[in-house]
Amino acid sequence: MRKTGKAILAAVMCLYLAEPFATARAQTNPRETAGHAVTAHGTPKYGPDFQHFDYVDPNAPKGGEIKLATYGSFDSLNPFILRGSTAAGASLPFDTLTVESGDEVLTRYGLLAETITVAEDRSWVRFTLRPQARFHDGAPVTADDVVWSFETLRDKGHPLYRTYYADVVKAEKTGERAVTFTFRDGGNPELPVIMGQLPVLPKHVFEGNGNGVRDFASTTLDPIVGSGPYRIVEVQPGRSLVFERVQDWWAKDLPVNRGRYNFDRIRFDYYRDLDVVFEAFKAGAIDFRVEHSSKNWVTGYDVPAVRDGHIVREEIRHQDPQGMQAFVFNSRRPVFADRKVREALNYLFDYEWTRANLSYGLFQRTKSFFSNSELASTGLPSPEELALLEPFRGKVPEEVFTKPFAPPQTDGSGNIRPNLRTALALLKEAGWELKGNKLLNAKTGEPMRFEILLVQPDMDRIVQPFVRNLERAGIEAAIRVVDTAQYQNRIDRYDFDMVIQRILQSTSPGNEQRDYWQAARADQPGSRNLAGIKDPVVDALIDKVIQAPDRESLVTATRALDRVLLWGWYVIPQWHDDVRRVAYWNRFSHPAVAPKYGLAFTDTWWVDPDKNAKLANTARRAAP
Repeated sequence: MRKTGKAILAAVMCLYLAEPFATARAQTNPRETAGHAVTAHGTPKYGPDFQHFDYVDPNAPKGGEIKLATYGSFDSLNPFILRGSTAAGASLPFDTLTVESGDEVLTRYGLLAETITVAEDRSWVRFTLRPQARFHDGAPVTADDVVWSFETLRDKGHPLYRTYYADVVKAEKTGERAVTFTFRDGGNPELPVIMGQLPVLPKHVFEGNGNGVRDFASTTLDPIVGSGPYRIVEVQPGRSLVFERVQDWWAKDLPVNRGRYNFDRIRFDYYRDLDVVFEAFKAGAIDFRVEHSSKNWVTGYDVPAVRDGHIVREEIRHQDPQGMQAFVFNSRRPVFADRKVREALNYLFDYEWTRANLSYGLFQRTKSFFSNSELASTGLPSPEELALLEPFRGKVPEEVFTKPFAPPQTDGSGNIRPNLRTALALLKEAGWELKGNKLLNAKTGEPMRFEILLVQPDMDRIVQPFVRNLERAGIEAAIRVVDTAQYQNRIDRYDFDMVIQRILQSTSPGNEQRDYWQAARADQPGSRNLAGIKDPVVDALIDKVIQAPDRESLVTATRALDRVLLWGWYVIPQWHDDVRRVAYWNRFSHPAVAPKYGLAFTDTWWVDPDKNAKLANTARRAAP
């Protein structure tokens, strides 16, 4: 998967090491290790002479156009800044120093970088560029471009970059094709990998060279020159954009790219109504969709195209961590500042009824911020977790030590009386009293009221039953649906009471946890600390995660962090799944082996000439 700028907010790729920074492997001197890849533990799966990843078909044909749908609108092709609504796929034109492997725990292999050299004490990393690397305008990718990209992203890019690069002291050119990043210390073992994720941008385009100057920090609808597998060739602002495969892409024959990027053209069309998107797919205006609606999956595909085999439905199991999808409280708001209030409102979300009546029995209840992974806390703390948590006894809820976390449950009948009684008792402890049919602040007499901000209208059917339960407790809750631009703006400024968000996690948490939970990020516009968490214990446990010297320590620290976050009741957990439900017109093929992590549709699938011809012939015969 290719993720840069705002796209990093969907997922993060960080990594930890076991032996003193495992790379594959050419010894340069006793104090550094150089190679073609960097991995968390042991040695990379693929050696220096590998020919392609196992989850691709190296003989996959190139060609064809795919039509994909996305929701909302866009006003920028710059994925690296906070301003604007970035277009779908906007990071496709840009290469990074390294690329991930989809069947290992975030092992990364050189892309722009020919070799990666890491100090034994992890105090620096050096990337040596491939001499053949070129931007789309023919200019070589240079060490100066790497240094300029780092400094520009850090100083002018999305605030996330400043978080990621906070412990990088400097970047300097240390050879004709070499750049060295020096770190504050060796205590953060993920930093060499983070720097490998750096997208490299063309300094000469932004600094002019006689062709004018582009302002990096501004939104733009003019495509930015990159060095990656695709370039943008058509833009209809807010409506659609088309990417075209770069036929002479400098990296097309590298082992890391064989069998990948098989579509000649990728088209994204924007829609303002999700029901219209679904109808457009069934009519053939869209080629492929990941189905997130349980209602659609169970009831919406009883159409001739499915029955005749022209549309394929497929369930693909995966091992991706699912993070946390939830109602998120904005604890900056006085109404949600009290933990007891947040806990009380958890009792008013009837997940069991929702699953049975609205989700058709699909999905699993989420009980961890690191669901579907070994990082999720379960049961009572282990002795290793207790060793981390004990110094904070009295500073965290006692339940962290004494109770396994579980969201409140119901019998699924819709009768929430027992939960309602518990919620009202907790609210009374927090200073709220039910008088008549209104929940009032005992001191001020003000009613409890708040707004649930949505960007997807189809979530209304999930939220309405929750609102009705809130009303039974005397709470006034309003639903407000806004467009994507307004939603993003309000999220960036924390201008909301409650939202539904999916907080994604990687297989190896690290620096990004600061952006999710750290107190210093709570008031920084554009951070992912949407809940506004300001807890010194959380900050300390984040440091334990980041500084974990091996996988076992990382898992222990992450589980301890998970427990403290869960018992803070910062969210009302919803659901997750270990299956991807996809539907597509029967003109595609994909490798026999799927990657463990990620779907990789635009990465590894291809238009099958035989299937495509058969489908086209069927359409011609059906035409009037």
